[in-house]
Amino acid sequence: MLVDLFSKKVFNLAYQFSGSYQEAQDLTQEIFVKLFGALPKYEFGKNFSAWLTTLAKNHLIDEYRRTKWEKKNRDDFDEHLLSAAAPNGDPEKRLLQTERQRILWAGLNQLPPDIRLAVLLKEIQGKSYEETAEITGVPEGTVKSRVNRGRLQLARILQKSRGAADDL
Repeated sequence: MLVDLFSKKVFNLAYQFSGSYQEAQDLTQEIFVKLFGALPKYEFGKNFSAWLTTLAKNHLIDEYRRTKWEKKNRDDFDEHLLSAAAPNGDPEKRLLQTERQRILWAGLNQLPPDIRLAVLLKEIQGKSYEETAEITGVPEGTVKSRVNRGRLQLARILQKSRGAADDL
């Protein structure tokens, strides 16, 4: 029942963090295995969704540190976006949108993990600063700082990407 209720949410977080459809599927399974082992530690009455998101976040960060993955190849991401696009859509528009998303994800993947997670939760998932602070386990002021720093760093990264593209 928990998998049915929360698998999409956990998968989305794993996908946003890893950038790979296949990795996100694997990470989602790992997170649910970890969840079932951690259920006795859950304090009833607390926000289960926030607790699960925190558990998932911790697993994703641990996995990142363990493997030191670098997101250099976004083929899986692009393939998934193209397959999900409407069949009667404008191919040029779809290609432009896919390229913009690829560039944005490449920029996000250059951010440090703690800053990337804050930006993903706040800007991509639409969480409030308070929710993001609860999930990440840091004070709300730290979340605001990380999101702001992430926005600035991402803007610089995207500006460099744009400048490099203009040089071609």
